[in-house]
Amino acid sequence: MTETDSGTGTAPVRLSPGDPAPAFTLPDADGKPVSLADYRGRRVIVYCYPAAMTPGCTTQAVDFTAAAGDLAEAGLDIIGISPDEPEKLLRFREKEELGITLVSDPGKTALQAYGAYGPKKLYGKEVVGVIRSTFVVDAEGRIERASYNVKATGHVAKLMRDLGID
Repeated sequence: MTETDSGTGTAPVRLSPGDPAPAFTLPDADGKPVSLADYRGRRVIVYCYPAAMTPGCTTQAVDFTAAAGDLAEAGLDIIGISPDEPEKLLRFREKEELGITLVSDPGKTALQAYGAYGPKKLYGKEVVGVIRSTFVVDAEGRIERASYNVKATGHVAKLMRDLGID
């Protein structure tokens, strides 16, 4: 076993600026397909989170919803990806009054393609799960910025500062 494979057999993907953003088509909270390709020509924030209706993920989704207007004015759309089924995403969206697109990836194919699923530390133990991550995809479908292991609280405000949006 090498240092990079952490016992999983393969090193986790890590996307960098300039890399092509992995394509995906996943069902949203209403079961309708959402493709990254549908956003070509616009910048998109793709954020990966572990589970709907948990405290950190709720904070992050509520913060993205609150910032959605300012982000849209700056030409940025938002897509949240989790392994939750569409029915749970629908309950999450309604309960928290979320105004952002949430898509379901129970097979974790998109999460793995983005390097947002794999070994991570949780309460001091190594576990395999969703790594809270955020990506800005440019209008041509390339990664503009990639952030792994982001904190749920304060992340949206930091991202907006980093993008020069107040």
